[in-house]
Amino acid sequence: MAASEEEPEALTELLDVARRLENLPYTPDHVAGPGGDTDPTLITFPGCVCLKTPCLPGTCSCLRREKNYDDNLCLRHIGSEAKCAEPVFECNVLCQCSDHCRNRVVQRGLQFRLQVFKTDRKGWGLRTLDFIPKGRFVCEYAGEVLGFSEVQRRIQLQTIHDSNYIIAVREHVYNGQVMETFVDPTSIGNIGRFLNHSCEPNLLMIPVRINSMVPKLALFAAKDILPEEELSYDYSGRFLNLLDSEDKERLDNGKLRKPCYCGAESCAAFLPYDSSLYCPLEKPNTSEEGRV
Repeated sequence: MAASEEEPEALTELLDVARRLENLPYTPDHVAGPGGDTDPTLITFPGCVCLKTPCLPGTCSCLRREKNYDDNLCLRHIGSEAKCAEPVFECNVLCQCSDHCRNRVVQRGLQFRLQVFKTDRKGWGLRTLDFIPKGRFVCEYAGEVLGFSEVQRRIQLQTIHDSNYIIAVREHVYNGQVMETFVDPTSIGNIGRFLNHSCEPNLLMIPVRINSMVPKLALFAAKDILPEEELSYDYSGRFLNLLDSEDKERLDNGKLRKPCYCGAESCAAFLPYDSSLYCPLEKPNTSEEGRV
């Protein structure tokens, strides 16, 4: 089964550049880091038994509600009418369906030609060389999966001049609990680490689960993306860049903030800031999500 991001020949140059830029060990998938509760490489989900029939809602155990993708492999419910991200579970390595199952998208890896390039003011960036239709999977944000205490330790060691790649994703489940995933591609990661922030992004990050409850942080096209266009997402994790009253208050909290150079008309002037990660080594009760 196709369970990891492969390296097609067209992407060899991209990966060589990415490794050479910062001598970064490259991984297409998450790896276990200090303090993580679950090894992201473990297979803990059972597989479906759709051997002779296609995977469809109602008969496939991986599709609890409805299809995740349409016939063009585009993520459904990515339009402006959606208010929140729907859970996405793909078929996994234990499933009896074929590698061509339409519920296998993120696990197939990169499908478009991407290029690491030097921006004018934002350091390195990532752009596409191909046209990417709205809803198509673009790449993952992969790295070490950490525990909360290790996240705080690493952030407290950073200086104002250091780039921070740690992302905190918090998912709200039905009973009011919050599932947290912390990923750091600083020491080992994939091309997702070269993505810059934008206040009007063209990518949307969606947690996608395949083999276990540790989600892949998958980035999908939030709109049609043209060749040579820089790829970006909102570091704060806001779904489709929707601001609420708390977000507006958080924009001016007196903290030393890094400037944003995205150039969007709605630019907030500063990069998103997640204050919960800077607290003393005590886990706060918060519902924020994002990368600082």
